[in-house]
Amino acid sequence: MALLGVDTGGTFTDFVFVKNGKIRVHKVLSTPSAPEKAILQGISDLNLNLNLNLNLNLNLNLNQDLNPTLQNLKVIHGSTVATNAVLEGKGVKTVYVTNEGLKDVLLIGRQARQSLYDLQPAADADANINPVRRDLCLEIQTRVSATGKTIQALSQQSLDELVAQIEKINPSSVAINLLFSFLDDSAEKQIASALPEHLFISRSSHVLPEYKEYERGMATWLNAYVGPLVQQYLQQLQTQIAPAKLSVMMSTGGTASADQAGKSAVRMLLSGPAGGLQAAKFIGNTLCRNEILTFDMGGTSTDVALIDGEIKLSNEAKIAGLPVALPMVDMHTIGAGGGSMAVVDDGGLLQVGPASAGAAPGPACYGNGGLCATVTDANVVLGRLPADTSLGGSLSLNRQAAIEAVNKIATQLDCSLETAARGIITIANEHMVQALRLISVQKGIDPRAFTLMSFGGAGGLHVCDLAELMGMSKVVVPTNSGVLSAFGMLVAPVSRELSHACFGLLSEMDLSIINNQYNRLISNGMREMEDEGVGNGASEAEIDVSLSMDLRYAGQSFSLNILWEGLKNTLAAFHATHLSRYGHNLDGPVEIINLRVSLKAQTESLKLAHVIENSAQKLENSVLVHDMGKVSRWRRNALVVGQEIKGPALIIENVATTLIKPGWNCTVERDGHLSVEC
Repeated sequence: MALLGVDTGGTFTDFVFVKNGKIRVHKVLSTPSAPEKAILQGISDLNLNLNLNLNLNLNLNLNQDLNPTLQNLKVIHGSTVATNAVLEGKGVKTVYVTNEGLKDVLLIGRQARQSLYDLQPAADADANINPVRRDLCLEIQTRVSATGKTIQALSQQSLDELVAQIEKINPSSVAINLLFSFLDDSAEKQIASALPEHLFISRSSHVLPEYKEYERGMATWLNAYVGPLVQQYLQQLQTQIAPAKLSVMMSTGGTASADQAGKSAVRMLLSGPAGGLQAAKFIGNTLCRNEILTFDMGGTSTDVALIDGEIKLSNEAKIAGLPVALPMVDMHTIGAGGGSMAVVDDGGLLQVGPASAGAAPGPACYGNGGLCATVTDANVVLGRLPADTSLGGSLSLNRQAAIEAVNKIATQLDCSLETAARGIITIANEHMVQALRLISVQKGIDPRAFTLMSFGGAGGLHVCDLAELMGMSKVVVPTNSGVLSAFGMLVAPVSRELSHACFGLLSEMDLSIINNQYNRLISNGMREMEDEGVGNGASEAEIDVSLSMDLRYAGQSFSLNILWEGLKNTLAAFHATHLSRYGHNLDGPVEIINLRVSLKAQTESLKLAHVIENSAQKLENSVLVHDMGKVSRWRRNALVVGQEIKGPALIIENVATTLIKPGWNCTVERDGHLSVEC
């Protein structure tokens, strides 16, 4: 079966097509108002057959004589539909239903201020943090205790009144979040059954059956807020690419069927970046490097993450300031990219980012009218990005415009042009290093034993700098690093992450209760995976099952996730992890909060055709780089497996440039990956 990975980004939609071990890579401009148009255009450009029985008005240049490739094609898609809807506040009209007296929980939140000492935060900032409309929050008379006992049963009269209110409001979706519904979900199910069938229903007992009513309620509301948009988009895309099969990358780094993803839209908020981590893990395994720090630097932002054998997940992510207490890849994002703008503040200090020049007008060197100095302009001024380089194969650089933009900064700082450019890069590097330290050093992990893997269009110019600042000596720049997230879609497993609240002291917990809960979660997960041909008649042995639990010392607010390996070993692992993370242990009892199950289908490893080994090498003319002197230039597509390049050197390709600094040596590995060490 042929595979097509599709990663829809804000500027470009990336494609990686694999058939018989051979890869084809493609990019088209994204179409944010209708993301499927860019996908269909890319499929057409790749000469794959489309279902032409549609009135799409796409004006595509289709070749109807092509082989019917879609008959045997599986498309794995990383979508930004859910993310963009949340970031732009363009979700659907959503009613929030909760217990009487609790309608303001989502508005109050944890009362945590963005600025601790700002007693009068701006109203517009509050609006971004609390997008829930109070007039759409409804209450119903029913209550369950913290032990799951019914205190007030749901009456038919209360239910009828609620339904009448909802019909009058005429929303597109309804989020239902009742207290302790993870112990008894009968009232939530009763409400859902009474609502009109055309509504998108999101129940907290299904979305996040865990304690903490605010986080559970926000996840349930977000799922309802973007669910109809995602569901409609995926259904439409599935129809348009039929008979190809469509799967979707989830925020956990695994894939799900389009139908399952449409019901759990909130689990798609990091869909694209999760693909990049799966690709990094795959490449790391290929090169026998399992301890990796990933560094994805684009034009606007930089994403960093840590892979220690496995991709790390977090339940403490935030999107647009909103908590998303569902498992997501543990990733940190900062506003530092190639387009990050440099300014001199009122105190005379140089600042870089988070504001970006974006794609239009972009950095000054793009020649599209940009006047502000950016990180890319600084790289052009210093010669790290040669002016005769064509970005994307077509965008030429204007060195004089970059000099003029950076010179404005130099004048304000009363320093030389090169000093100002170097200062811009130094500050941008420091921002990115702080992010790398946040996901490594601040979590008790020594990064010096790890490999720094760089991808994204701007990453290769900074990766050696960052490795030196982190005390790291090993770097990998993957093949096709500019479309790595799309490649990651193809190597991601079909998976599910399930959880359920389970309270009590671990030492006093009945182990049969724990085992029964785990077995129930495993059965539910395997049943969901049947949609993708996994688990249907399969045994548990064909699926990798990982059991873990959230533990904390009694009285603590935060917990640590620990693999379940029996009572004694799990307790020992918790104490060791707490000591590593926080620097101390306690003598008190340990509480269990949640049980978690991770299911991953055992998939056939993707086998790729290796880079052809030959003697064809092309050494281009040298260029002058500030502080490095003359630097050799190489075309990446002319490099061969086993070739070694000593720094300083620049390796040029259409979608990225890699700087090998003095003292670093580069080796071309299998599949064309660059391994750089000092």
